[in-house]
Amino acid sequence: QVHLVESGGGLVQAGGSLRLSCAASGGTFSSYSMGWFRQAPGKEREFVGIIARSYNIGYADSVKARFTISRDNAKNTVYLQMNSLKPEDTAVYYCAATRSVGGGITKLDSYEYWGQGTQVTVSS
Repeated sequence: QVHLVESGGGLVQAGGSLRLSCAASGGTFSSYSMGWFRQAPGKEREFVGIIARSYNIGYADSVKARFTISRDNAKNTVYLQMNSLKPEDTAVYYCAATRSVGGGITKLDSYEYWGQGTQVTVSS
């Protein structure tokens, strides 16, 4: 059982930056691919990006060139650096872990474990 805890959310003005962290416990962190998702009010949860256990990285088009995912296996932590934030980035951000993304990296069902989420609010 893997336990994930996100942190680093908050209120920021448009154009600003935030760095989210997701600390994992209870499993072999290096064996998991780690995804980031977000859910805005009234919308479905959507894929933001992923860093595989191989360190391959993928992003949603909406965040590409603005967001950067990294991981530190020694600290069992994955990060989401968010720059040039826009009001439309406002959402609850979740990290998720999976040992296999055979169902597709953007699919919620591909991920075995989820954090509780952290709120990011971008004001205009």
